[in-house]
Amino acid sequence: MKNLIPLVILLVVSLLGVLMPAIPTQIVTEGLNSGDMAWMLVATAFVLLMTPGLAYFYGGMVNHKNVISTMLQSFIAMGVISIVWVVVGFSLAFGDSIGGWVGNPMTFFMFNGVLDGKPWSLAPTIPLALFAFFQLKFAVITPALVTGSLAERIKFRSYILFMVLFSIFVYAPLAHWTWHPEGFLFKLGVLDFAGGTVVHMSAGWAALAGALYLKRRRSHEEANFLPPANIPYVLLGTGLLWFGWFGFNAGSAVGAGPLAVSALAATNTAAAAAGLAWVLFDTAKGKKPSALGFSIGAVVGLVAITPACGFVTIPQSIFIGTISSMVSNYLAHLRTKTTLDDTLDVFPCHGVGGMMGMIMTGIFASKGVNGAVVDEGLAYGTFTLFKNHMIALVLVSVFAFVMSYVILMITDFIEPLRVSEEDEKVGLDISQHDEFLVEA
Repeated sequence: MKNLIPLVILLVVSLLGVLMPAIPTQIVTEGLNSGDMAWMLVATAFVLLMTPGLAYFYGGMVNHKNVISTMLQSFIAMGVISIVWVVVGFSLAFGDSIGGWVGNPMTFFMFNGVLDGKPWSLAPTIPLALFAFFQLKFAVITPALVTGSLAERIKFRSYILFMVLFSIFVYAPLAHWTWHPEGFLFKLGVLDFAGGTVVHMSAGWAALAGALYLKRRRSHEEANFLPPANIPYVLLGTGLLWFGWFGFNAGSAVGAGPLAVSALAATNTAAAAAGLAWVLFDTAKGKKPSALGFSIGAVVGLVAITPACGFVTIPQSIFIGTISSMVSNYLAHLRTKTTLDDTLDVFPCHGVGGMMGMIMTGIFASKGVNGAVVDEGLAYGTFTLFKNHMIALVLVSVFAFVMSYVILMITDFIEPLRVSEEDEKVGLDISQHDEFLVEA
C-alpha cells in the first residue's frame, strides 16, 4: 500500500492539471525584448545542465557501489521539483507576499496566471513564464546539492520525501525573503545576485544537518575508505557545472546586457583562481596536485562568486575565489579530523563557500558595477551593507539548519531515512535500484 502513495499523488496532480488547465486569456507582449528572451531561454537550459553535471561530479567521488544511486539522486530532482514548482513552489517563492516571509500558495497555483501574467517586476523584458522556469532550475539543483553529505546511506524513497519538504519549507521561503521585492531580506538591502544564501547556504546547512542526523557510514566508522569510483566523471561534472554556471550567474541579470557580461567574467575568473588556489594550497602542504583538488576548488570558486558576481569587479573576483578556496580547503581538512561524516564535504565547500560569498559581497559590492546597489560594501567606507549581510548570514544559517533537521526528523518518522546495515554494505546501487556499474 505504501508503494502506491507516490503514484496516487502524481495521478491527483495530473487530474488537477486537467481540471485547472491555466488557459491564458491574453499573453502580454508589451515591453518584452527579443534579445533578452533569447539569452534567458539559453541561460535556463544552461542552469538545467548543472544538475546532470552535479550528478557526474558527485557520482565520480563516491565508491563504485554507489555511483548510480548518487547520480540518480540528482537526476530525480529534475522530475520531482519540476512538478512541485508548477503546483505550488513558484507561488511560495514569488507569489503575493505574506508579511515578507513567504508567497501566497494560491497566487500561481498550478501555474494559473503565469502564461498570461505580467512580467516579473525585476525582469520586465521577459515573459513571466520564462522567469518562472529560469528560477525552477535553481530550485531543482538545491536539494540535489544536499545529497553529497547523505551519500551511500540514505534510502531513496525517504530522500524523495525530504526533497519535497525541503523545497517547500526551506528553499521557497528563502527565495522569497531574498529575491521577492517584499521579502524581508530584500527590503533590508541584502544582496544575493544568484543564490549564495538561497541555494548554497541552504544546501550547505541542510547537508550538515543531514550528516549529523544520519550519523556515520559503517565504512567511515571502520576507517575503511574506498577510493573515488571515477575521477574522470568528476572532471566531466566540473566542466558541465562551470559551463552551466554562466547561465546561473550571468542569467541572473535577467537580460542580455553589460551586467550579464560582468557577471559571466567574474564567474569564470573566480572559478579559475579558486581551482588554482586549492591545488597550490595542497602542494604547499606537501601534497601532489590532483584532478580532484582542482575540480573541488573550481566549484568552491563558483559557489563563492555566486552572490557577488553582479556587484563586484573582475579583479576582485580573483581575491574572492582564492581566499574562499583556501578557507574551504582548510575546513574540509579539519573535518577529516572529526567524526562528522559529510561524505563529499558539502558543508565546507557549498555552505562555507556561500557564506564566504555573502561576506565578500558585503565588503566589495559597488555601485559602479551595479547601479541597483544602495549601500556599497565595507571596502568603500560604509558599514551598513556588511552589517546587513552578517545579520542575514546568521538568520539564514539558523533557519536552514533547524528547519532541515526538523524535516529530517519528520521524514524519518514517516519513512526511515537510513538504509539497513546490510543494504549499506551491498551498496545503494543494488539495494535501492537493482542496478550496478559494470567496470571495464
